[in-house]
Amino acid sequence: MKTKATAKAELSELFKRRNPSAIRLAQIEFRKRTDGVDSVNTAIGNVSLPLHPALKKRMIDLGSPGGPFAGAVVKYTATIGREETRNAFLNIIASSGLSTDGLQVQVTDGGSQAIELVVLGVCGPAASGEKPLLLIDPAYTNYNAMTNRLSRKTVSVTRHLQDNGRFTLPDVKEIERTVEKNRPGALVVIPYDNPTGQLYDHDSMALLGRICVKYNMWLISDEAYRELNYTGGECTSVWGLTENEVPGISGRRVSIETSSKVWNACGLRIGALVTDNEELHEKSVAENTANLCVNAIGQYIFGALAHESHSDLKVWYRRQKEYYRPIMTGLNEDLTRKLPGIIVSRPDASIYSVIDVRNIAKPGFDALDFVLYCAREGKVEAGGKERTLLVTPMAGFYSIPVGKVNPGKTQMRIAFVETPDRMKLVGGLFRELFLRYESGRN
Repeated sequence: MKTKATAKAELSELFKRRNPSAIRLAQIEFRKRTDGVDSVNTAIGNVSLPLHPALKKRMIDLGSPGGPFAGAVVKYTATIGREETRNAFLNIIASSGLSTDGLQVQVTDGGSQAIELVVLGVCGPAASGEKPLLLIDPAYTNYNAMTNRLSRKTVSVTRHLQDNGRFTLPDVKEIERTVEKNRPGALVVIPYDNPTGQLYDHDSMALLGRICVKYNMWLISDEAYRELNYTGGECTSVWGLTENEVPGISGRRVSIETSSKVWNACGLRIGALVTDNEELHEKSVAENTANLCVNAIGQYIFGALAHESHSDLKVWYRRQKEYYRPIMTGLNEDLTRKLPGIIVSRPDASIYSVIDVRNIAKPGFDALDFVLYCAREGKVEAGGKERTLLVTPMAGFYSIPVGKVNPGKTQMRIAFVETPDRMKLVGGLFRELFLRYESGRN
């Protein structure tokens, strides 16, 4: 008697289509190598600096007598988050000279969960295409990944990288045409931008705010890199907008907060959804009750910042900027010297730059293929060792209609996260790997 073949368990359509994030792709592929080559990993913004001292102290003293975990009991916290942790985020915002009156804080599993919650809260029903999320391309690629996961739609307007390294801002009329055509529920802006390193000044934020009021949209400001501004200008934030200059802005503002970048705590996975809309806040907390709570230990560690003075926090911001500024300007100068014609975005903010080889690569260059070459087989002698460079391909940061040219095909993002000595290797590594890759192409 023949045994009937058992049907294979089938994945969902979402999982069938899912590929790794462009940000993680290079390191996933590199881990498959067995040749002992060292990687200089600038593909992901995984900060390699020590924690803020107040966080470090709490981490070291977690089990100390009298502390909340002295008895090794770790209970759920409230879904909204520990009060001290919420106050830490308010203290941080206030330290930048911003008013926190009326702000509601919900602690989340990193900024990523805050993004998911706000998408659920302000976009249209799943799979409807209604009230999409409006992005300014190139946009942090995980916004597209997360809206796709939640069956929500994104639309975008595009910035363009000029030969002088500056990204243009979309024309107001272009933004309004896109809004009128697609009726988005919210506009996302990253003032200290990931991936471009561009800084949106206060006037630009006010302009975007007025558009949101005019078309009844939410303004979502991803402020993961707030204060990392290398131009000497004022702090830019959605919380710096006032009713006097943007009438109607109150009650439609959201900021995405995180422990990751400014506080050197990427792996702590503590973030926040901050809003001046009480109903959004209450419903977001209700939505997240199914997740029970954010990790209690991480909340406790980050809560230390509730007790830091504004003057001490300002000293921390200054030191962070003093650390990153020379690394960013140094690489910009090194790359343009070693590869004349390469375009490197101006390092004005955050911890990233975009490099574009459109003027020096042969026709048909594909940044993804180059990134995979570097991760899988590329190697260069540098500093007495065989090394390769991991960077992020940029095509996934753009939402380009099928049939149109994606500017990201010749662009890559570099994150300034390796040590200063290792960052000095990046220009030479990129040059040699690029030239070797190009020499092997027809």
